[in-house]
Amino acid sequence: MQQRQRWFGVVALLFLIVIAYADRVNIAVMLVNPEFLQHFQLDGNRAHQGMLMTVFLLGYGLSAMLLTPFLETLMGYRRALTLSIVLWALLTAASPLAGSLLLLFAVRILLGISEGPLFSLKTMYIGDHFAADERGKPNAVSTLGVSLGLVIGFPLVSFLMAHFGWAVSFYLLALINLLLGLALVRWFIHPALLPPRDVDPQPVLSRVWHTFALAWHTPMLGWIMLIEIATLSYLWGSSSWLPAYLTDEKGFSIKQMGWMASLPFIVSIASKYLGGVLLDRIRPYQAPLIFAFGGAATALCIYGVMHSHQLGWIAFFLLAANACWGAQGAAIPTLLQHYAQPQAVGSAYGLINGIGNMFSAFVPMIMGMVMASQGKVSSGFAVLMVSQLVTLLAGCVLFSRMRMTREARRA
Repeated sequence: MQQRQRWFGVVALLFLIVIAYADRVNIAVMLVNPEFLQHFQLDGNRAHQGMLMTVFLLGYGLSAMLLTPFLETLMGYRRALTLSIVLWALLTAASPLAGSLLLLFAVRILLGISEGPLFSLKTMYIGDHFAADERGKPNAVSTLGVSLGLVIGFPLVSFLMAHFGWAVSFYLLALINLLLGLALVRWFIHPALLPPRDVDPQPVLSRVWHTFALAWHTPMLGWIMLIEIATLSYLWGSSSWLPAYLTDEKGFSIKQMGWMASLPFIVSIASKYLGGVLLDRIRPYQAPLIFAFGGAATALCIYGVMHSHQLGWIAFFLLAANACWGAQGAAIPTLLQHYAQPQAVGSAYGLINGIGNMFSAFVPMIMGMVMASQGKVSSGFAVLMVSQLVTLLAGCVLFSRMRMTREARRA
């Protein structure tokens, strides 16, 4: 029964990530809605359009990095998830009420702060409920929520926007997040039956700082962080601009775009699970090879997207790029769960996820600037290609260092 219950929690986390990502991509769909653009005076300004995702990710990154140690030390993942869901639902509902672009930026920052701890809390749950040699599959299954959220999010937001208007779509998304999110946490997310820890007599801030310090001293943290930056750069860059690429450059309608934008992420669902299965079959020091091969293949596919003119080839390269990128998804939390101290797993993931999001936050805006200078949406995809070449480089270095460390210990 305990075996089944812990997997119910993993599936619940998957669906929490699904609704969170459906909520996040709504702004990418809004960028093809003329009424939304006119309301916030965003017509023709690609840089400001990209900043809507950038400011969200800055808030998200700061929260994942700085708020997670407090939540891990003082609240635990069940109560912290409840608080996070309530806040992000309220802020989603507040978005259409912003009377200016500046206020919308402020709401987007606060929304990012409220969603920031989600992946760290997920990593804490899996670290508590699964042994070291069986975390690949639960990490992969829960991370499927990223792709599944994008698969569902693009057509869902497109449908709500087309039938109810852009403002009402925010309210409906907020309601879905609140009701479904709280139900999932209440029914399925429960702490593991672990031996009780001794009560720490130190002041709260000292305990939080100790957790934060343990996270910073995680071995290989810098290289894992660089890979996270590159991986998130691809995620946010592609999900932010794929709708505009399909509508503005390829002539799809909004309804067609919703389904077409989701197809590459459908492919990444299967590849993420296969990546998790592979992780449980290889040794930990071999995990960085997934980044090396996956990064190289993704970069080649993005090059194909940029230089193909036939729709069939464009579709093939988009699907292949997301398959190769998706296979890398479970390796980062699995490596951290292997290296980080048990009491600081969530904070260690919060550090790399927070800093990763803060750096990758500028990718949608940079892509928008490249598009503005070159006059084509596809030209901005060169930034995604560079991010995956960084993944290739960092994966090779990380593999070399982990193998050397392993050989030194054996000697």
